[in-house]
Amino acid sequence: MPGAAFDAFRAQLAAFGECTLRPVQLIAEGDTVVARLIVRGRHTGAHPRMPRPTGRVFEVEQIWICTVRDGRIVELRAVSDRLGMFLQLGWDWPTTD
Repeated sequence: MPGAAFDAFRAQLAAFGECTLRPVQLIAEGDTVVARLIVRGRHTGAHPRMPRPTGRVFEVEQIWICTVRDGRIVELRAVSDRLGMFLQLGWDWPTTD
């Protein structure tokens, strides 16, 4: 459901000030658009994995695969370098207990 993805995206933006998404590559075929992005931000707000801001900066690569119908994104899948982001921010890697 795209709404859930956008809600998660809004929460990320609230946690990371000075956030920029720089497209490096865009590929479109039919109703599919793939974007390779460089995402950079500073941890300035609460995040579920780290409620207290660290003030640290991160820069990672993400790949977004979007399905577009009638000019709107109806499906969004994303792959992100979460480990790289966690290491740059000094966060502990989540464990399964």
